[in-house]
Amino acid sequence: MDILSKIIKKKKEELEYLKKNVSISKLEKSIYFNTKTNSLVNSINNRDISIIAEHKRKSPSKSNINHLTSTKDIVHGYEYGGAVGISFLTEKNFFDGSVEDFKEARKITKLPLLRKDFIIDEYQIIESKSIGADAILLIAACLNDTDILKLSNLAKSIGLEVLIEIHEIEELKKSSISTIDIIGINNRDLKTFDVNIETSLNLINKIPSSFTKISESGLNSSVEINKLKNHGFDGFLIGERFMKSQYPGKELSNFISKIKDES
Repeated sequence: MDILSKIIKKKKEELEYLKKNVSISKLEKSIYFNTKTNSLVNSINNRDISIIAEHKRKSPSKSNINHLTSTKDIVHGYEYGGAVGISFLTEKNFFDGSVEDFKEARKITKLPLLRKDFIIDEYQIIESKSIGADAILLIAACLNDTDILKLSNLAKSIGLEVLIEIHEIEELKKSSISTIDIIGINNRDLKTFDVNIETSLNLINKIPSSFTKISESGLNSSVEINKLKNHGFDGFLIGERFMKSQYPGKELSNFISKIKDES
């Protein structure tokens, strides 16, 4: 069984438990259901160098990344360091993510927050809104055409923007629908966790111009960012590059400065 299949299997077990213990009606009583969301799309498109900085404690490929820096320090660091938004991994079994970390971040920043998880059920869309998300991530590799339409429709109906992650042309074809706002090309194969930036370069010209386009994963150098920008990417989602430092926000700030200097 590949890594993605293991994660989805565990996610289904987790959802069974959550649905029994926290009802949708309870989730809908959250104050965030009456709060206007902040547009991640606008934030990306209004900045010359648009980096969605990620809060990620560990991953299946790299094990522990950063369990020392507090969520508060990470969020404030990213905000002052120049992030256009913050991506939060909330998957707990493989990434050590936490809905509680997300809630803490929502209380202390007005930056758009992307809930990044393995979303396969409408329950998770409602949950995302209830914890203060502005946008959600869908992963085309673990969803069929009907799932993508159903989940993105629900998200849009409650004011959430939708970023869909693709890895290949067939995933792009089923993802190019009107209820998707951002198409992200993930350079990491979620089945093997191998990384290849050529994935982004090979697919960028096939994405319709109506979508905001970002590149994700394995982005480490300013040279890569400028190359991808020149090929038409609007933004970038980067986590490990910053999280492996004790001061992620400072790393982000330095990285943006270097991109500007070399552009």
